[in-house]
Amino acid sequence: MSGRAFVFGDNVDTDMLAPGLYMKFAIDEVARHCLEAVDPAFAKTVRAGDFVVGGDNFGMGSSREQAAQALRHLGVAAVIAKSFAGLFFRNAVNLGLCPIVCAQAGTISAGDVLAVDPANGTVDNRTTGARLACEKLPPHLMAMLADGGLIPHLEKKLKAGAR
Repeated sequence: MSGRAFVFGDNVDTDMLAPGLYMKFAIDEVARHCLEAVDPAFAKTVRAGDFVVGGDNFGMGSSREQAAQALRHLGVAAVIAKSFAGLFFRNAVNLGLCPIVCAQAGTISAGDVLAVDPANGTVDNRTTGARLACEKLPPHLMAMLADGGLIPHLEKKLKAGAR
């Protein structure tokens, strides 16, 4: 995976990712307002394959799965953060959005071009030349992400078992 970095700070909450005002609408409308409270241009400028970079406690707040879903809908390849709220981390994996715990996430600047390898736990900053060591995602989560999330993963397993 490679793309540009969109950098945010600590405690990015689910209200910033999926504002409550838009929760009654379909995910395409929710996604249009993703992170607008901290970067009004985000949803218009992020492209498929780009990365969101956060600090500590990314995805804190309510357990709304639309927070991860909005990022995935916009094409975000992965969220790289120093730490995640537990519910956001699990919702991200369930929805096929790759969460990467990286203690050095704070060294990434907005616009840096990154190459990410979650299975090996590395983020290569192609802009600065730095290689960041991150936590590796275990094989069972990598398989779930490769299948597109929990439901597609379970459907694949059930289909394979039915043969």
